[in-house]
Amino acid sequence: MMVRVELPAHLRALAHVKGEVTVEVAGTVSILSVLDSIEKKYPMLEGTIRDHATRARRPFLRFFVCAEDWSHHPLEKPLPEEIANGKEPLLVVGAIAGG
Repeated sequence: MMVRVELPAHLRALAHVKGEVTVEVAGTVSILSVLDSIEKKYPMLEGTIRDHATRARRPFLRFFVCAEDWSHHPLEKPLPEEIANGKEPLLVVGAIAGG
């Protein structure tokens, strides 16, 4: 399956890409499998979305799936068909902190 992914500007700059990226995912399409594919295709992004050691989502990044925040869902949870078939992109969004 070819999955579309929208990355925040700082990660697009690091990966030297413009706009959204597409990655091929074999088997079950989940956030985990998509992130594995992104890191394989763009090795410079390894450790930027997930911690190197724990493989957990970085605190200031969020995952949005079909307009829903999936940041706290299990990474292995299968993504909806709209994401798996490329109709909708998986959004990786940089969170904003402040006070």
